[in-house]
This record gives sequence, C-alpha cells and structure tokens, in this order.
Amino acid sequence: MNALGELMARRISHSGPLTVAQFMAEALNHPRHGYYANRDPLGVAGDFITAPEISQVFGELIGLWCAVSWQAMGSPDLIYLVELGPGRGTLMADALRAARAAPGFREAISLHLVETNEALKSQQKHAVDDAALPRTATWHDNLSGIPDGPVLLVANEFLDVLPIRQFQKTPAGWSERMVGLGDNGHDLRFVLGPPQDRPALLDENLISAPMGSVVEVCPAALSLAAALGERLVRGGGAALFIDYGYSLSQTGATLQAVRAHRYQDVLDGPGEADLTAHVDFGAFLRAGNEAGARGFGPLGQGEFLTRLGLQSRAQNLKTNASRELAVEIDAGIARLTDPDQMGTLFKAVALQAPDLPNSPGFD
Repeated sequence: MNALGELMARRISHSGPLTVAQFMAEALNHPRHGYYANRDPLGVAGDFITAPEISQVFGELIGLWCAVSWQAMGSPDLIYLVELGPGRGTLMADALRAARAAPGFREAISLHLVETNEALKSQQKHAVDDAALPRTATWHDNLSGIPDGPVLLVANEFLDVLPIRQFQKTPAGWSERMVGLGDNGHDLRFVLGPPQDRPALLDENLISAPMGSVVEVCPAALSLAAALGERLVRGGGAALFIDYGYSLSQTGATLQAVRAHRYQDVLDGPGEADLTAHVDFGAFLRAGNEAGARGFGPLGQGEFLTRLGLQSRAQNLKTNASRELAVEIDAGIARLTDPDQMGTLFKAVALQAPDLPNSPGFD
C-alpha cells in the first residue's frame, strides 16, 4: 500500500469507513499525495489525452461559441471569461486565437482560470500569455473568487472528476457504498453502510430500480450547477460543459481509475491514478434550471462541434497542409466526432441567463 493508502487506512481504523466521495477527494486532491497535487497527467506520457490536445479545431470552435454568446449578450465592454480545469491551457489558447474573428471581443475579456495544480498553472500562464490579452489573467482555486458581473464559462472534462457518492439497493433499503478495510484490517475495500429508506439526492425515477442496483450521485456537480445558475440569472452570461456521461439518471457504477492510459482497480494505489465517473447531465441541468437558468442539451460532442462549423474549419486547415498533416487533421476530427470514439459518449450541455437566445450549437 502506498503512502496515501496508509493515511486512509489509519483514518478509517480511527473514524470508520469513508464515503466514495471522501475517497475520491483525498485521492485526487490531497495536498501532498493527491493525483492533481503537482503532476502533469496529460498527453501520451501522462495518463489520458483530452480533446484540445487531439485537434486545435476543438478549442477554436469553443472560442467561436464564446464570441457568439458574447454578441448575443449585447457585446458588453467587460466579460469574465472563465475556464474550469484548464489543463495545459491548450483549449483557452486556441479559443482566444479564434476569438480574433469577433471585433472587440478580446478587448472585453477579463480571463480567469480555476486551477489547483501548480505544475499545470505554469503551462497555462505560458499558453495564455501568448494571446496578449489587454488584461492580465487571474488564477483561482475555486469559482467563488470570480468577480460579479457577466460571465462566459467553459469546462472540458471537469465534471467527471468531481467526487461522487454511490448507493446500492439491498433488501433492507438503500445502503451507501463506502471504502473500508479488509479482513486483515489494512487493505482498502468497498463495504456497505447502514441501510436507509431513500438517499436524499436519489432521483425519484430510480426508486424502483432492481435489487442490487448501484446509483451514483454527485453533490458537487449539483451544487456547481445551482450556484452557476444563480449567478447567470443575477449577472448574465452563459456556461458550456463538455464531458462524458449519460443524458438521464440511470443505475450502474461508472467510477473508474486510469493510469498510463490503462484501467486499474479503483482502490489500488490511491493518488497514483486518475479517478472519474460518468456525468449525470440530466441531474446537472435540472439543478441549473431550478436556480433559474436555461439549460440546453445534452448533445453529442460530434453533432455539437459539427453544428459549430467543424468540417468547414478542418477543410480550411487542410487547404495549404502537407499530405501528412492533412491525414493528421482528419484523424483528429474523426476521433472527436465518430460515434465509436468520442462523438456520442462525450456530450455538451449549456446553462445561460434566461433572457438570451438559444445557445450556439443547440439551436
């Protein structure tokens, strides 16, 4: 067992089992041993590759979405452009380059990046410095530090790492799935907590699920949607989220661990692998709607990017490209859009102020 696993085992022996959410939070965000504490997990040498690293077209189309949304807001002189979990800054750099097509948009931008990984912050700074925005970019540990006012927020593969809780239906009721200790009092294993009538966050459509069913809920995502919805109603703006998940609340455990582009046991070596779970987009949108925002989607990533002009942009890139580069561009587009790759599993949703026209790409 590694150092973080030992810390967890001691905590469990002293205070009892951890919820899956507590386990995820420690494994991902522990200040010393957490997965996101100080490493760069992206790219071929890391553990996973995200859409902005696959093709520049992805970030450019997100920039177009931002520019059109800004124009729909009446082109305010100041707009807070926010990215949650900006990775290496690739998406934002590509988006800001594409934003030049909208006169006045870049001059209105006050850029705010929400990131806790120190190793990635330096890469993000280098990426956005090249954009030469008129205002200096600002970094935050969470969304609460963003000043009040109109906002455009984007987040790619951010919701899937927010801690989830798991509940399993048993003959005695719903029991929370937790992380406890094995028979040897040392190794981590999944255990069930005391039964309860119905978890507070459980979707009512899942109450009659078959015996043995596992349901995942993400309180952090629901809180984010509610807070963001309230902010959009109060100050105006729009938010775009792209991630992998399902459209309606459903049963099934989706929590997974990925290390060096391979799946591994979730409890094996906490802090050494990326932990993610599929996003319940239906629940996320409901939370935003209940806070007063208008919700759009979910829409498959392939269809969403195509509606924003993906094929046209890709063709423009290939106009003066070498044969080898043209093949590379086509491969990247295929990976982003094909149904058997990222095209349908990954989905886009948007929340926006209620007085704005339909969100770009969701018309």
